[in-house]
Amino acid sequence: MPALKPLKKAVLPVAGLGTRFLPATKAMAKEMLPVVDKPLIQYAVEEARAAGIEQFCFVTGRGKTALVEHFDVAYELERTLEERGKAKELAELRAQAVEPGSIVTVRQQVPMGLGHAIWCARAFIGDDPFAILLPDDLMMCDTPCTEQLARAYRETGGNVVAVEEVPRERVNRYGVLDIAEDKGRLISVQGLVEKPAPEKAPSNLTIIGRYVLMPEVIGHLARMERGAGGEVQLTDGMAKLIGSQPFHGLRYEGRRFDCGDKAGFLEAQIAFALKRPDMAPAVREFLKRYA
Repeated sequence: MPALKPLKKAVLPVAGLGTRFLPATKAMAKEMLPVVDKPLIQYAVEEARAAGIEQFCFVTGRGKTALVEHFDVAYELERTLEERGKAKELAELRAQAVEPGSIVTVRQQVPMGLGHAIWCARAFIGDDPFAILLPDDLMMCDTPCTEQLARAYRETGGNVVAVEEVPRERVNRYGVLDIAEDKGRLISVQGLVEKPAPEKAPSNLTIIGRYVLMPEVIGHLARMERGAGGEVQLTDGMAKLIGSQPFHGLRYEGRRFDCGDKAGFLEAQIAFALKRPDMAPAVREFLKRYA
């Protein structure tokens, strides 16, 4: 058996229009929406870096340049902070800096689904395993969710997707696992179904926006087969890997906030503010007025 390649690459599909957050997203990328004081894209990059990821590919669309700008060096800002003696803010800014050349972008010119977005990153992926992080899914975990997946990848030697149980009537919004064997933390997968009708779903275990995949998935996505919603579905491409490579679902430890949804986004604001010692007392105090 060949030695397992280290997991060093991540793809972040960020080409979406963010129509659910209009008018806020009219001129601003939805991934730049802040939760407390940090944009969603930064949470995703920091989570990936904590798992040992060193190279990032943003799959972007038109008008998304702010995403890349955010990780660039802001000389004027840094100089102003220095002159004003704001050492703490300056240190925070420099701590988020990424290695020069570690972020590349590719354009997804047409909105043809998540599978198509991942296929757009094929030159970046090459022959390496890679993580996928969807910034809309904001994770609150003691061990970063991508790190949990990276450990499962090293343990199983194959594809791993983060999963959670949802009420059966909501399975038609997700990719759903067809279970071969449920071992508790890890679930051996025999099939995947994208957005099934609740009565036809093989389980209520659904895939969330965190994956570690083998590069062979690109070959299946390259066929551009249209699935649910007439789009090239990542789930369909992943399903074709089952049988030839290990494929597992991981019951991750932590909480997911769906920041693609207004109520989920607002809940994330509260939850993340309450985790911060500098903000929790004030937030607890004002929440009493709305209970």
